[in-house]
Amino acid sequence: MSAAPPITDHATSAVRSTRSVVLVLIGSALVLKAAGFAWDFIGYYVSDGLGHGTTAAGAALTAFGVGWCVGLATAGALTDRLGQRAALVTLMTLSSLACFALALAQSLPALLIVAFFLGMTMEAHRPAVSATINTAFDSEAGRTRAQAWLYWTSNVGIALCAAAGGYAAHHHGYRTLFVINGLACLAFALVARRALPPRPRTTDAESGLTYRRVLADPSLRWAALASLCGMTCAWGLVSVLPLLMASDSLPPTSYGAVMLANTIAVLVLTPPLTRVLVGAGETPKYPLAPILAIGCAILGLGIGFAALQHTTSGYALAAVLLVPGEIAYSIGLGAYISTHVPQGATGRYQAVISGSQAAASLPPLGIALALHAGGRPLVAVLLLSTALAAVAACRPLAKTLRRPGSRTPLPAVPQRLDLEGAEQ
Repeated sequence: MSAAPPITDHATSAVRSTRSVVLVLIGSALVLKAAGFAWDFIGYYVSDGLGHGTTAAGAALTAFGVGWCVGLATAGALTDRLGQRAALVTLMTLSSLACFALALAQSLPALLIVAFFLGMTMEAHRPAVSATINTAFDSEAGRTRAQAWLYWTSNVGIALCAAAGGYAAHHHGYRTLFVINGLACLAFALVARRALPPRPRTTDAESGLTYRRVLADPSLRWAALASLCGMTCAWGLVSVLPLLMASDSLPPTSYGAVMLANTIAVLVLTPPLTRVLVGAGETPKYPLAPILAIGCAILGLGIGFAALQHTTSGYALAAVLLVPGEIAYSIGLGAYISTHVPQGATGRYQAVISGSQAAASLPPLGIALALHAGGRPLVAVLLLSTALAAVAACRPLAKTLRRPGSRTPLPAVPQRLDLEGAEQ
């Protein structure tokens, strides 16, 4: 038996440099989320800042949601077709222009158009960063841990944005926030151009890769269903809780305290739970489907418990109980992207998963009707039923992942990072 080739200093340096690129991109994603004021405050800006009212704000948020779903599909295709650098530079530049346009738009038609393009670029970085992670780490566990950290930094960034945005908007106005958001997007584009190498352009005809072929993978369809139902419960933290707390005549400061409790729990529990669920080896410690199922179950129980509360402390406890579910849910989906996606298709796979999460922002609109029609018990039953559907979807997901040849065979597209060309 021949000896394995020695690991040279150059190879070790290349591995470290590649992982450094991933850390830079994850850090940039954190900054992007922390400065995501345009995405968080467009509703307030349209209704209060410009005086168009709540109906107009609802229309802008709807346009934003439609753009969110369309944008993810576009971002995934661009990532797989053009490579991570071209996709990030292009999409982050467009995102910056949308932020600057929001600071200038005044009329409702213009605001609706801008809201659509903002939605298109909200999660535009996710497919490209996920694809970079999958090409930077050789071990499945390493990729899973990095994907989990990407979700974690996203949650931290969102919390920082919410905490700082209200204060900054009160003292400096919304337009200043939107300009800052645009500058953060431009900075991300520059970082991507500097850190990532170019990749030769391939067409869909040349690669044989299309969304139709990707969606033929049964495991992706089951994962997307579990993602949709699980995220519907997770979204309850920002969509259902305000409705419930308002019906209890609790002030906005109470909701801020609840969100603070959730954020602290996310920061504290994510590192240890990631170590427990993923492990320290080369492969994930546990199968992803049970982790995803457990995460969805906890999310359903947590938000169902929240639906029956009436005090700030009760809601805060529910928000903390949701956190292990959020973490397990993120690790389960991160493991799916890291371990079961064909090479060269990460962008589209991540776009489908993220798109299902974007669609999960729509069902909670019916929760308000349920609250009026059947009260809190009906709300709790609906949310628990949604979580049960997510858990049920994990069973066929597990079967398809165990079945040999269950995935649609896709042609391999060379994606290994060549850092020597990164600064060209």
